[in-house]
Amino acid sequence: MAGLIDLMGQRFGRLTVVSRAENSKQCQARWNCVCDCGGKTTTTGQHLRDGNTKSCGCLQRDIIGNASFKHGMTKTPTHRIWISIKQRCTNPKYIGYKNYGGRGITVCERWDKFDNFYEDMGERPDGMSIERKDNNGNYCPENCVYATSKDQNRNTRKNRMIKYEGKTQCLSAWAEDLGLTCGALLARLRNHPPQIAFNM
Repeated sequence: MAGLIDLMGQRFGRLTVVSRAENSKQCQARWNCVCDCGGKTTTTGQHLRDGNTKSCGCLQRDIIGNASFKHGMTKTPTHRIWISIKQRCTNPKYIGYKNYGGRGITVCERWDKFDNFYEDMGERPDGMSIERKDNNGNYCPENCVYATSKDQNRNTRKNRMIKYEGKTQCLSAWAEDLGLTCGALLARLRNHPPQIAFNM
């Protein structure tokens, strides 16, 4: 073949060219290659030089495998939490999107990778889920903790928040601190400001 470029012994990615393939019916020279993993493949010199063929196929499998399973925690409770917060902030079809991404709540760039999320938050404790300390803030290490359902219910936008002596928390939390039922404290607050209701 006129203008044949001899590739014998050259490396391309994970491949080493070991011989020229029989290609009497081919318009391009083809080369037999051995991969670093031990596999074999035959491809054209053009594909090798252009970088279109870099392995016997193992490179793509490794890339997919590393992306999907490198942390070994797929489908664990902690991984499901990470998937959930990504969905609620980025997927308009997600059932709760309007309360998250729909009102501007985002996930920090660091948590685009599950490994970083796991490093910051650790394993999800039994019976807990992720909560934002500031209900209007984003999902990021500084604003997130694991919390019980009871704690999370106290941090919803629907709760009545009461400030007293520099401390702000919901009515049920104040009732617990004062040893009262929510109904009893609410009855006091209907007729008195917190300064009086909390000291009756």
